[in-house]
Amino acid sequence: MTSQPTLPKAGHTPGDPGEPGGGLQAGLKNRHLSMIAIGGVIGAGLFVGSSSGIATAGPGILLSYALVGTLVVLVMRMLGEMSAANPTSGSFSAHADRALGPWAGFSIGWLYWFFWVVVLAVEATAGAVILEGWIPAVPQWAWALIVMVVLTATNLVSVGSYGEFEFWFAGIKVVAIAAFIVIGGLAVFGLLPGVDSDQAGLSNLTEHGGFLPHGAGAILTGVLLVVFSFMGSEIATLAAGESENPQQAVTKATNSIIWRVAVFYLGSIFVVVTLLPWDSKSITDDGSYVAALDSLGIAHAGQIMNFIVLTSVLSCLNSGLYTASRMAFSLGQRGDAPKAFARTNSRGVPMAAILASVVFGFVAVFFNYLSPDTVFLFLVNSSGAVALFVWLVICFSQLRMRKIIQAEAPEKLVVKMWLYPYLTWATAALIIFVLGYMLTDTEHDGRTTVLLSLLVAAIVLLIAYLKEKAKGGAQKLDDGERETSKV
Repeated sequence: MTSQPTLPKAGHTPGDPGEPGGGLQAGLKNRHLSMIAIGGVIGAGLFVGSSSGIATAGPGILLSYALVGTLVVLVMRMLGEMSAANPTSGSFSAHADRALGPWAGFSIGWLYWFFWVVVLAVEATAGAVILEGWIPAVPQWAWALIVMVVLTATNLVSVGSYGEFEFWFAGIKVVAIAAFIVIGGLAVFGLLPGVDSDQAGLSNLTEHGGFLPHGAGAILTGVLLVVFSFMGSEIATLAAGESENPQQAVTKATNSIIWRVAVFYLGSIFVVVTLLPWDSKSITDDGSYVAALDSLGIAHAGQIMNFIVLTSVLSCLNSGLYTASRMAFSLGQRGDAPKAFARTNSRGVPMAAILASVVFGFVAVFFNYLSPDTVFLFLVNSSGAVALFVWLVICFSQLRMRKIIQAEAPEKLVVKMWLYPYLTWATAALIIFVLGYMLTDTEHDGRTTVLLSLLVAAIVLLIAYLKEKAKGGAQKLDDGERETSKV
């Protein structure tokens, strides 16, 4: 009979005994955590990728964002329940380890790490393109190198320096979107002078072919195009382990996810599709937000949006490196990665975990310039569905962890998943449905993304299985030696 995994005491993540620093430190302030939580749901994908979603689903893209937003809210509620009871730098990977077994924590932890180090390369390249446009004398590869080196140095200094950088990066994004929603909203309702009232208005939601010009099926296709722009909402639960009051930080981040998704995603997309007809050529050619700013008569709209996108890219790079290194740290603690990853210096910084993550990021950047259509494309596609895998594992972990928490420390259930277990099962079913629907999508590479991501997941699961088998064999050998010594 297998024993129930026990719930450890909440607190800061300890380091390797005897190592300098003694583990991660509480270097993140409340304002850092608040802005990380708010900015975590605003990725560069919102600014860059929304135009293809609008072209595919028309105004109905609002339903696509609402559907994925609801999914994120439910998953974050489950993660919040587990993380408030046990804040840790490993977040869902550590919870999966306890709830489902070491194979689950190992697999989802490494897949998540892989996702973020590939994102480092994608974002570094995106930032380099913008910077080269401003200062063409510096080649694109050099800008990518500069951006990676600067943010690596930031993360190596201390967790506080990461938090400070992220506070300002995320702050710029938040202020920019908030201003866009307010100004755009005034224009939509005819309260902003100088805006073409014949073009802007609520009528754009129903004219030009109707609210669903390409049929109801386009909502699901829209889901495939926007789902990955939501990745990052879970970062606050990883960062909470390095805050002064982890439980309070997780609770606050979890409770605020609804309005964050509603305002920043649904609010800004609503403004775009009401300011302009969804089939406006400028949305496709210039990008949805640039086209919307142009329609408001704002000068240099393209450069303004480039600055905001660059800020989002730097924010994503900064958080991606932090997140990948903390996941590597947690894996090292649990014996699922080299022990060096779990060591921290006197400032509580896991240097080996950061450097290992950034080295893979540099390799991916190198492949982006050397072999963009083969090796790099494989890396991007094979990590593309990891977000959905992570959400699915969170669902199954929460189903078990709720019982463990209730049995051992019911007072720690300060955040509870609604309608447990029915809503958890419904969320898992919806994620599986989205993955299945992606397999039917050949136009937007959905099938390729799922199949390659499943291939990488299968390889990681095989490694996890072999690791557990080797561990079991070593344990039997050790037990046998003990029995022989007794005789």
